[in-house]
Amino acid sequence: MSAVNDTKFNYEVFLLTGIPGQGDVHLWISVIFCLMYAISIIGNSLILFIIKTDLSLHEPMYMFLSMLAVTDLGLLIASIPTILRVFLFNSREISLNTCLAQLFFIHSFTFTESSVLLLMAFDRFVAISNPLRYASILSLPRIAKMGLVCILRGMTMMLPLPVLLKWFRYCRVNVLSHSYCMHQEVMKMACSDIRVNNIYGLIITVLTVGLDSLFIFLSYVMILKTVLSIASHKEFLRALNTCVSHFCAVLLFYTPEFSLTLIHRFGKGSSPLFQIVLGYINLLVPPLINPIVYCVKSKHLRSRI
Repeated sequence: MSAVNDTKFNYEVFLLTGIPGQGDVHLWISVIFCLMYAISIIGNSLILFIIKTDLSLHEPMYMFLSMLAVTDLGLLIASIPTILRVFLFNSREISLNTCLAQLFFIHSFTFTESSVLLLMAFDRFVAISNPLRYASILSLPRIAKMGLVCILRGMTMMLPLPVLLKWFRYCRVNVLSHSYCMHQEVMKMACSDIRVNNIYGLIITVLTVGLDSLFIFLSYVMILKTVLSIASHKEFLRALNTCVSHFCAVLLFYTPEFSLTLIHRFGKGSSPLFQIVLGYINLLVPPLINPIVYCVKSKHLRSRI
């Protein structure tokens, strides 16, 4: 009898959710999401195409920008299938294996994007503090190795979590509160002891997003110190202007990311609707705004477009 009960309550399928209480406007929300996805994919793909085809843009700043565009596209591709399926067709079921694969790629690309933003901060620091050695310090082979390390770092740190989740038993309510899978939510559906996942998830978040944000802050402190030593007001403004796009990308990424982490860990009394909306902002807004900001601020990209 216990074996039958174990089979009955060990869920192999989760149910995704759109925005609770907003079922009547799901179709209109899906139109907005479709537009956001289309603009994001076109914008990031256009940046990649321009940088690839224009040899004059094969310099460190644009190489790092292409890495950011790739990670944004990865986040979009990982989340598109389930989000649009839920909002367009009300198809809510997702298998355990598909859910684990999706959360692995979403979190891996999130960690990778954090690393890329750190590399871009380092790029701006070198460009401002040591412009004469800029090209030799950040050579193209070295940039490629740095990008590979970012990808491997994100994937290897994330890999143990879906492996652990795979071995858990799921016997609680199998309804997720988002239209995509997140580690924090799937973990809470398990009847098994989730302390290892909880502790490890917090550790890798601190070692990736936490450390990256700290080093980005220190990079800007050093950039500001260097810029303040510039005598010419015109050169001062020019140096600061090269950091505006990256600073916007940092704010777009880390503000909702830290907010979500704090809410999931400590904000048990927070509004579920606020958590859901913040989750969509965290996932969809940076890939949408990043290419717009960089195209507006970079006259080289604007002229190529």
